[in-house]
Amino acid sequence: MSQLPHCYIEVLRAPSGDFAEMVERLLAQIPAAATPLRLTFFGRPSSNVMYAERWQLLRQRVAARFGEAMPALSYVAQPPLDAPLLMELYGCRLREGERLTYGETGETSYVVLRSDVGRFLFTGDFRGNPLDLSIARQAEQAFQQLEETLRVTGFPLHSIVRQWNYIEGITAFAGDNQHYQAFNNVRSAHYAQTQWPTGYPAATGIGTHLGGVSIAVDAAVLNLSDAFITPIDNRLQVAAHAYSEEVLEVANQQKTTPKFERAKCLTCGKERLIYVSGTAAIRGEESLKQEGLARQLAVTMENIQELIGSVPLSYLRVYLKCPADYAEAARLLTNYALAIPITFMWADVCREELLIEIEGLAKAIE
Repeated sequence: MSQLPHCYIEVLRAPSGDFAEMVERLLAQIPAAATPLRLTFFGRPSSNVMYAERWQLLRQRVAARFGEAMPALSYVAQPPLDAPLLMELYGCRLREGERLTYGETGETSYVVLRSDVGRFLFTGDFRGNPLDLSIARQAEQAFQQLEETLRVTGFPLHSIVRQWNYIEGITAFAGDNQHYQAFNNVRSAHYAQTQWPTGYPAATGIGTHLGGVSIAVDAAVLNLSDAFITPIDNRLQVAAHAYSEEVLEVANQQKTTPKFERAKCLTCGKERLIYVSGTAAIRGEESLKQEGLARQLAVTMENIQELIGSVPLSYLRVYLKCPADYAEAARLLTNYALAIPITFMWADVCREELLIEIEGLAKAIE
């Protein structure tokens, strides 16, 4: 019976130390039998100069560890709240007939997995350079790099099923131009190049302390009649791509909507994998204002439950606007008895009034 790739997430944490030492400790924790598709590092550089230096060090150390079988690599300037440096290992357990190829576009590594179900692409960060360019210019560069990788690997733009959009100072303004809106305008222009027959990607648009703009994606092209991709709406929320202008900011006199679905489901036979987009305490298109963390977290989890139905969660990444909320958020999530990997990052959410955003994965075989 054909199946989707057997992928999983493992979270590794490094004790305090020199950055290079922490990187080596994390790489040493990767099981010898593991087949990493993507390594995502979360840390706290103190400047964009340090961020760029650490990005280069990461590339060198990961390349030295894996050689020609280098996984996709991301470095996100979001301080983890329970470790000085944290690494998410997105790995797979290869089945008979599945095979991997590795490549790079510029400094961005990627992996293609082929099976009888289809082809699957996992990328590292596409980023703007230099980091003092405008958010719009950096986003333009990142999308151009992404599209070049899609071209050389044979994936159409509309095959993107999951996208991570990391934006330095996401709610900040450069003059009259909000950073997130500037990014959304660029994304809208690039997405307008194609039709999206299975809906826009699931996505997270989240703030970083540093690092400019970076993008990473998963994409899929499925071959079998019983393997397909569907968008998932939340009846409690307006689709983000259908927001009214009242909830949008302005950049360069434009107000385009954020182009993503609330979730995206990959189905193969009786197997389902659901990418849950960055989800917050929004009902309709309005945020829950003047509500504390506990209420916002509860509504966020209700929104996620609406998306996944009976499919169990397998992983959550939690973004907190205020690091002081970490202990309460961790305590509140224990009430859900999830028994899955959960990470907590300090990051600005895309609306000032939102204290928490959560993304995740859910999967099941019925």
